[in-house]
Amino acid sequence: MDTQQVNARPRAASRKAPENRPTSGVIHDNTRHSAAFTVVGNHLSQHRALSLLAIGLAVHIQSLPTGARIGIKHLAARFPESEVRIAAALRELEAAGYLRRSRTRLPDGRVVTRTVSCNQPGPRTPETAVPRSRVRRPADPAPVRQPPTAPAPADVSPPAEPFPVPTPPLAAPVPTTPPADPVPVPVPAPIPVAPPVRVPTPTARTAPPSPLPHPVRHDAERERLASALLGDLRRLSPQLALSEADVAALAPGVAAWLERDAHPDTVRHALTTDLPALVKHPAKLLRHRITALLPPPLPGTQELVPPRPARIVIPMQNCDRCDRAFRSRHPGHCRECRSEAAA
Repeated sequence: MDTQQVNARPRAASRKAPENRPTSGVIHDNTRHSAAFTVVGNHLSQHRALSLLAIGLAVHIQSLPTGARIGIKHLAARFPESEVRIAAALRELEAAGYLRRSRTRLPDGRVVTRTVSCNQPGPRTPETAVPRSRVRRPADPAPVRQPPTAPAPADVSPPAEPFPVPTPPLAAPVPTTPPADPVPVPVPAPIPVAPPVRVPTPTARTAPPSPLPHPVRHDAERERLASALLGDLRRLSPQLALSEADVAALAPGVAAWLERDAHPDTVRHALTTDLPALVKHPAKLLRHRITALLPPPLPGTQELVPPRPARIVIPMQNCDRCDRAFRSRHPGHCRECRSEAAA
């Protein structure tokens, strides 16, 4: 027994020996934990359907003590992710079975959310009262040992009484009164319910739209540039494709912009900025913008006011008969003298 076996190796080869290490991939340098650690299953850490944020959040929740607050705002204050991403990760864990959340009403009337973290997903009953290691089961009561009884003889008759015992007279029956009729409970009158209020459906606008602005002075070159600008809008936004009739109808409004020294780029920016997602009537939209966003004339320039028509002044004439003054384009008699002559 004390002879040394020289052919046996002193110890097994280490798995971390340089010759046993892989040439590619991850290499683990593990240290055994003796305190402050959490056991997590590979079904969670290597889950195929969960996102990396959901897996990390599940590991963090399982490492927290019982009673820790894991609301969305607390987690967003703890980690750099936003509340939207954390809420999405919690929904992933709830769908995968690693988290169960339920609404519970407290005795004081408040409604709180109870969250149960499961290290193994599956339909299990939440254990939120006391951990299993602390539950004390009541001890079974010790069996009470009965004293042995002697077997009774087969023929046993009761002992005879020396004197007869008088039997007490039966008590007279007590008359019972029939129960009174129940008092009818008055039925409360029904509460009148007001008829539902019908809100009229919105109708189309009945007021006529504002008139389209027109240039004060006619300029063929300016109107040609306005038509070209409207037809080129479809290159900036395909939703603003106009027909020839729409271009001809809207060209005077754009010409009014150009007449007020508005640059063509300014007109394009005003007509194509902040468009709705779906443009059903591009011509109506452009008409509204051309009318509502019409800029005023630049300061220092002559106001573009259309020339007012000259007043027509009828000259004064003297009646040839009564020498009374009256207005007429030609000399002659006044109205009264003409009436008397006709009579």
